[in-house]
Formats: sequence, structure tokens, C-alpha cells
Amino acid sequence: MIVALLLIVGLCLGSFVNALVWRLHESSGLKAQTSKQKGKRLSARDLSILKGRSMCPECHHELAPWDLVPILSWLWLRGRCRYCHQPISWQYPLVELLTAGLFVASYLWWPFTFHGLGLYYFVFWLLFLVGFMALAVYDLRWQLLPNKIIYPLTGLAVVQLAGAIAFHHVGWQAVLTALWGIVIASGIFYVIFLVSRGEWIGGGDVKLGIILGVLLGGPLMSLLMLFVASCLGTLAGLPLLLAGKRKVRVPFGPFLLLATVFVTLFGASIIHWYKAQLAL
Repeated sequence: MIVALLLIVGLCLGSFVNALVWRLHESSGLKAQTSKQKGKRLSARDLSILKGRSMCPECHHELAPWDLVPILSWLWLRGRCRYCHQPISWQYPLVELLTAGLFVASYLWWPFTFHGLGLYYFVFWLLFLVGFMALAVYDLRWQLLPNKIIYPLTGLAVVQLAGAIAFHHVGWQAVLTALWGIVIASGIFYVIFLVSRGEWIGGGDVKLGIILGVLLGGPLMSLLMLFVASCLGTLAGLPLLLAGKRKVRVPFGPFLLLATVFVTLFGASIIHWYKAQLAL
């Protein structure tokens, strides 16, 4: 029952991620719009997350409720807009499925209990997953981690930590642990950013490291996250190097986010196993 509920909620929030990412990107170029663009000219209200109505990204026609059912609408319309018949990107159903999959996977492999502090963290974790998915999609498409997503997630991380201290009595040691996580996850990136003058890594990754450091807590989990992200990035970039595409830039943000999900769910077990091996 819970898995089915998380699946449905994940699909709906995945649809929200698609709308959020598109609206944020369109809003960033709102002033550059001209009347020659395809579809109607959009206003700030049209692109508002709260006030805007769902529309086709190609012709900007307002969508009916039956056009908005996650996955099913895309399949029913055979991946094309009902009104302009232009193809609808595979991104839309894929993001919906991935978000739902992450929700279910997090429930199945959640490393804490589902009551008290563990349940508190799980609810926040689902919110972070939505933000992570939005950041990953945006970074993959436009190689940018927008502040309009980064800053709310930073605030959410602070609220989670403050709530854990105030209502679940985790103690101020949790603040020190979070600070250590920030030093590792964000501090290393900041040094690289300064040394390379922004050539090797972007400022968005530095800001993202603050969020991830708070969530992971402590230097070991943060170091493990960086290690996993580096391995994933190397595996993804190796085929491009072998193909001679050395100038192709691969955004690092999605690998950091994927590594954070992996370490959150399995990191404690991996570190425990590693310490056990050292003790032998």
C-alpha cells in the first residue's frame, strides 16, 4: 500500500519537476522573447509556478486535465502534443519514472526507522529528492545549477537540522557534524574553483556541496559521496575521451546528486563494513 502510494506521488512530483525546470529556464530568457517565436508570447504570469497553467512547451497551448496524467497521457498521445502534434521529449516520462523509482527505492532501503526522527528525516528526504531531480535535469540540459532551486534547498536543509535539534533532541553535536560535512563536500570544491578560476568546476557545485554536506553529515559520508561521484563521472566521461571528444563538458552536478542518494541509503553500511575490514 505504501509502495503504491509513493509510486503515485512520485509520478505526480516527477511531472511537477518537468514543469518546474521548463518554467525556470523559460523565465530566465523571458526578456529575450520576440513575437517571432513559436507559439504565443509568454508572460511572467504564464511561467509562474503558482499561477501559470500547464501548457505544451512547443505551441504553448493550455493543456486539459487528461493531458496531464503522468506516463499514461504521454503513451496515449504517442509522445506528441494533442494540439500542435510536435514530439514530446522522452525527458517527461523518464523523469516521472525516475522520481517515482527513487521514492520507492528510498522506502525499501531507508537506513533508519519509520518513526520518530527516522520518519522525520524520510519526509524531508522525499522533498530533497524532488529538488535533486530538478537540479539534475537542469544541469544535464543547460549545464547550470540554478540558484532558484539551490537556495530553497539550502533553506530546507537548515530547517531540517533546526527541527531535529528542537523537536527530536539530537543535540548541538549535529551542527558540528553538519559543518564538517560542509567543509568536505563544499570546501574541496571551493578550493578547486579558486585554483581553476571556475574552469574545472562551477560555482553551482560549490553551493550544492553545502546542501549535501548538511544532509550527509560528517566527513566520512561526505568523502564517500565525493569518491562515488568521481567514479561515476569518470565512467561517464571515459567513452567521450576514447572517442576523442575532449572538449565536451560533462556537468558534475548529476553525479554528485546520484552519489548522495547512494551514500544516504547505503553509505553507513559501507563505512561499517570498511571499518570491520580494517579491524581484522
